[in-house]
Amino acid sequence: MTRIAFTIFGDAQPQGSTRAFVPAGWKRAILTSANPKLKSWRQLVTEAANVAIARYPEPDRSLMLDGVRLSIAFYMPRPKSLKKTRTAHTTKPDIDKLVRAICDALSQVVFRDDSQVCELVTMKHYAAEGKPPRVEVVVEATAGVLPLTRHQPLFEQVM
Repeated sequence: MTRIAFTIFGDAQPQGSTRAFVPAGWKRAILTSANPKLKSWRQLVTEAANVAIARYPEPDRSLMLDGVRLSIAFYMPRPKSLKKTRTAHTTKPDIDKLVRAICDALSQVVFRDDSQVCELVTMKHYAAEGKPPRVEVVVEATAGVLPLTRHQPLFEQVM
């Protein structure tokens, strides 16, 4: 498998900081996530990737083992009070935390580890009026793939 593309419908969830604490009398730390919706979001991402992988013939369903280019377009829920001309999503959640949740969900599903991501192209916009919030993901093996140029479109303009 050298390229896989899929869409996840729903509100993208950020992967915040993990906190650890040791309760009184315990010897082990308990890890908690700052976002309780993160686990179900990562499951949605993993399911969408698995459905896309299932479209490939059996011999092509292996993990990507070399460097990968990860392209992600986040289309966030659009508030009703927002002007129609505004497309850039400039409020929380931060784009890097959104990307971290996607990368961790795809580890051991599409690629071995998120450290393999050597090219990252991402954007965060509001979904167009009448369109659902979603995330569009493209993962490509970098071997034999030319680097992006300024004039090469990454995502279609379907906001």
